[in-house]
Amino acid sequence: MSEKETNDNEINEVTPSETDTVIEAASEKVAAFLEDLAPTQRKRLPVEKQLAVLGVLAIGIFGVGGFTYIKNSLDKSREIADTASLASQEASVAPVGGELVDPFVGLSLGAQSVLVFDVRQQEIIYERSADTKWPLASITKLMTALVAHEIVDDQLVVPITKEALEQSGESGLLEGQRFSLGRLMDLILLTSSNDGAYALAAAAGAALDSSSPAEAFVKAMNVRAKELGLSNTYFRNPTGLDITEDEAGAYGTARDVAKLMEYIYTHHPYLLEETTNRNSAINDLSGVAREARNTNPVIDAIPGALGSKTGYTTLSGGNLAVVFNAGADRPVIVVVLGSSHQGRFSDVLKLVEATREELSIEQE
Repeated sequence: MSEKETNDNEINEVTPSETDTVIEAASEKVAAFLEDLAPTQRKRLPVEKQLAVLGVLAIGIFGVGGFTYIKNSLDKSREIADTASLASQEASVAPVGGELVDPFVGLSLGAQSVLVFDVRQQEIIYERSADTKWPLASITKLMTALVAHEIVDDQLVVPITKEALEQSGESGLLEGQRFSLGRLMDLILLTSSNDGAYALAAAAGAALDSSSPAEAFVKAMNVRAKELGLSNTYFRNPTGLDITEDEAGAYGTARDVAKLMEYIYTHHPYLLEETTNRNSAINDLSGVAREARNTNPVIDAIPGALGSKTGYTTLSGGNLAVVFNAGADRPVIVVVLGSSHQGRFSDVLKLVEATREELSIEQE
């Protein structure tokens, strides 16, 4: 048997009563020694030196065997303490209750203006330049659909006129086609049809002023904006198309867009239902189906999507507003304005993911 093994066995032969006496007596000696030191000296005396004092006293009183036992016992205690200390250090940098982790910190976004709003809690989760006025582009059509829904009967038949087709002429609509109010609004919000939006405004505006229906409709849009508290929003046409190289068809802020999206989702959620589909077949009143593709190609990548509206013009850049369910009955609205054509989609996906992480941390 080796010397080390022999010593270990000798230590194991020390009885509990003897070890208790050894530790107690030595501790009292060390305590008395430390008590004689000045307070500043006690603070400066490292733990290792305190243990050394304890060891010397143990040798003098109880011999080598007692010292070896105390040393091994203290080594084990130190090992346990070191393990606990390491665990404590790891815990100090681990996320606890979301206090040390913010999923939005350092988030790289291309948008000029951003807002993330928790509808159920009525709280802003994240914002960046949310009150900066920006061209809205086709996000305008959210208000177009809302006002038409509120001022005319659902049975209204909307004809596609030559004047409407002059808005863009690339929507695939044909002069003389007729749509029900509901299906045309679905088409407008899903595909962002400018022809359809103008036709809708003219047909609904006739109930307000038959001589200038489209203009009357735009006035109604601005009145409704004030009623909803959209103080930084103003509409010049029902489509959001740029009027000139320097003048947009509508202006607003991310905060105002979030308010508008919230109102529609809260009071008329069915207006947004079609926008959760990637594609849809929309019939006119003659039964002719038109394949309609969502202008938001990442709608399927948004968990719990409840609604969406895109916008893009030369002046606005890429805009996008979505509402999605971030949890059980936890609708959240994300708005980005002034991004690029493709960047708006990646911006929203990043914000959606960060929101889900933020809310999951809150629940832990």
